[in-house]
Formats: sequence, C-alpha cells, structure tokens
Amino acid sequence: MKINKLLMVGVVGAFSFSHISNAEEPFQNVAYNIFKDSIAMRTVVGEGNETPKFAAYLADRFKKAGFEDDDITIIPHEDTAAFIVKFRGDGRSGKKPILLSSHMDVVEAFREDWERDPFKLIEEDDMYFGRGTLDTKLNVAVMTATLLRLKSEGFVPSRDIIFVLSGDEETSMATTKIMAKDYRDYIDAEFAIIADGGGGTLDEAGKAFSYTVNHSEKTFASIEVTARNPGGHSSRPRKDNAIYDLSQAMVNLSKYEFPVLQSELTQAYFEKTANLVTDPKIAKGMADFARNKNDMDAVAVLRSYPQYIGATGTTCIPTLLKGGHADNALPQSATATINCRIFPGISFEDTIAQLKAVANNDELEWRVVNTVEAAPESPLNQEVLGAVERAVHAEFPDIPIVPAMALGASDGKHFRSAGIPSYALTGIFIKSSDGFSHGLNERVPQDNLERSMRIWHQLLSEWAG
Repeated sequence: MKINKLLMVGVVGAFSFSHISNAEEPFQNVAYNIFKDSIAMRTVVGEGNETPKFAAYLADRFKKAGFEDDDITIIPHEDTAAFIVKFRGDGRSGKKPILLSSHMDVVEAFREDWERDPFKLIEEDDMYFGRGTLDTKLNVAVMTATLLRLKSEGFVPSRDIIFVLSGDEETSMATTKIMAKDYRDYIDAEFAIIADGGGGTLDEAGKAFSYTVNHSEKTFASIEVTARNPGGHSSRPRKDNAIYDLSQAMVNLSKYEFPVLQSELTQAYFEKTANLVTDPKIAKGMADFARNKNDMDAVAVLRSYPQYIGATGTTCIPTLLKGGHADNALPQSATATINCRIFPGISFEDTIAQLKAVANNDELEWRVVNTVEAAPESPLNQEVLGAVERAVHAEFPDIPIVPAMALGASDGKHFRSAGIPSYALTGIFIKSSDGFSHGLNERVPQDNLERSMRIWHQLLSEWAG
C-alpha cells in the first residue's frame, strides 16, 4: 500500500456492529459506523485537519477487506490528503474503468453557533445531524461500504472500479488537480460518477417527485474591481470620488443582463422540469424557453427567480465591498468583489471584457482573485442514465430523471478538464427545506442510509457487472 506510514497514526479500529441490528441491507452496519466515525473527524482545512486520519482509516478498512496494498494509495498534500483505491476487474467487458469520486473534507463549523455538536453524529427526529452529513460523508460511507460488500460477495467487476476521494474540495481543490494531472494513469476512466450533487427531491409532504443528474457546472470566477483617487481632506470635496466611481460601475452592472444561452443539457432540464413545478407561470416559462431560447417573455419569467436565472446564461454579482480609510478623508480607493458563474462554453476572457464594457470606466483596475478553470459539458450518456433510471425507479417508480447543470462547483470539473466525462448524483432524497449543506445544523434524513445502500449496489453491479 503506497502510504505515508505517519498517516496511520490514530486510525480507528476494525469493523463494529453497534447499530441497526435489524438492518435489511447487507453492510448497512458497516456504512453506519464509517459514517459515524467520519463525522467525528474534523476534516476542515487548517491546523488540526483530520482528513489524513480519515484517509488512513479508509485505507485500513479496504486492506482488512482483502484489497491489495498496491491498489491503495494515499497522496499527502500540505495539511490534507487524497485517497485512491482500485477494485480490479477481469476486463471481460473490454471497457475502460469507472471512476467513483467524492470528498472527505467539510466546511468549518463552530460549536457555539450550532444547536448540537457539529462533529458528533446526532440522531434526532428521523434525521442525522452533523457537519458533513449531507455534504458529503454519508455518500462516502455508503460507497465505501458498497465496495466492501461487493468484495465480500465475491463480485468480480467486468472493468476496474477506481474510487477516489479528494481532501480539499471545499477550498482549493488542490488534491483533485493533483490526481487529474499527476495521477492521470491511476484514474483514467470511461466516465466519472461524482457523489456530490444531484440526487432526489422530495416535496414538503415527503413525496419523491424528481431525480437530478448533473452533467456540467458553471465556471467559478471572482474578480476585484478598484477605483482609485488622490483623495484629500473631507472638508474639500472633489467632483471625482473613488466611491462614486465604483458605485456607478456597480449600478451599471445591476441593470445589465448577460446574453441568453441554452445548451442541449439546459434545454432538456427546462423541458422536463416544466412538468414538475406547480406554479403555472413558471411551468409555462420553462416550456416556452425550452422550445425557443429567444422567447423573451419566458426569459423574463425565469430570470425573475434566483433558482432559475443561472440556467439561462452567465451571472455576475457583487459580493464584497470595501473603501476609504478614515471618516474625515476622501477615499483613496474603493473595491468591490464580483463573483461570476460563467455558462459552459463561454470564456472567462469574454466575460471580463463584458464586465469592463458595462462598468464604462477605463480608469478602473481589475484583478482576478482565483484561478479560473473552465470545463466542458459532459454528453448525455445512456449507459449512465439508463442504470440510474432503473435504480431510482426500483425505489420510486416513474419519477422523472432530469439531466441538469449545477450552479455550484465540484471535483467533476477537473475530471472533465482531464477528458473524463463526469456525472454528479447521489442516493439521497431530501426536501429543499432540509438542504443545510454548508449551513448551521446540517442534516440528512435517516432513511437515506438504507436506500442509498440499495441504489449504489445496483448501480455498481450494472455498470461493472
């Protein structure tokens, strides 16, 4: 096993079966214990990051299950780590491997802010509470337990299954970039399944009504724009003023709408979703937009709702503001941070050029805050969607499977950029009102554990059987 031996310090011990003694799904106890142990590990970037400990814990699990040392790899990076394990197939399908991916790290959570301890799995009101329950340690636990179950059943995949976990998806995604670049041969695959997005939606009565598979995501870009001025004493005001100049640029941006865009994916999303929404105005807007992206009445409807505007084109919005240095001095500078979510296929260079044109002030200074990395859309794939349809319909017959574009970001963009089509999905079904990912009192309904075990077992058995 290719692993830094120091990472093995503090590994939690072997299998325990302390919960769900009447569990119906094989290895559900294993998944529960991995889930519980992982929530207790503070896998947050910075001092005390326990992501390497989690990676070593998982390596120990796979080793005890009979996976060879050479098929288990931990990649240390700064205060975190990535994890790769290969489930070797016999190659009888003649197909390239499947890549399964998720992440071990979570967003920071402070005990004083939460009603419950965020780094302890708490079961209450049919919910699991804790940081990472939804994003995304339940998925990690279930996929791990499913692979261990398949191994115990004597399952021999018809193609290799590569299971990778990044260690800093919530921050820099550096470990994903390392895997995509320096470990490309390890992770080469026909397609990747990203267990960090998509999944099932329940209505407020708890009834499942749709299931989403994300095929792409928008390009993330943050840009600082700064107005500068000689300044001076506030008792001697000038006609030009850094705050005025910046404010005018932001007012211009507030009145601007980026061009309407549509792809095969977003067209399919609106066409299918039009039949699911209960508001007739929104339903008509979706259906009309799917038929004709130049229907400006439909565009106006969709762009009036924050949850839909991002699927109609690029969005750029100011998110941070700072300016001035004293209350009795004219501001020498004022800066706004603009966050853009750029539609796939549109370049960052074109987007920032459009922002400069909208601001209409050649004296403003522009600085890119982050590394901008675009990735193409993944094509509609019947091998992926067909298996998903069968697995989901075994749980909830006839609910629609909706291909979609994620408005946020995941590790999938780096695999897409490396030439591996990627699809984000999970076995989780949840109400929108319970979606507290990254927020206080993060939770996931308890029935998702058993259901996810069934869904992932069926998916992997089909894709690699």
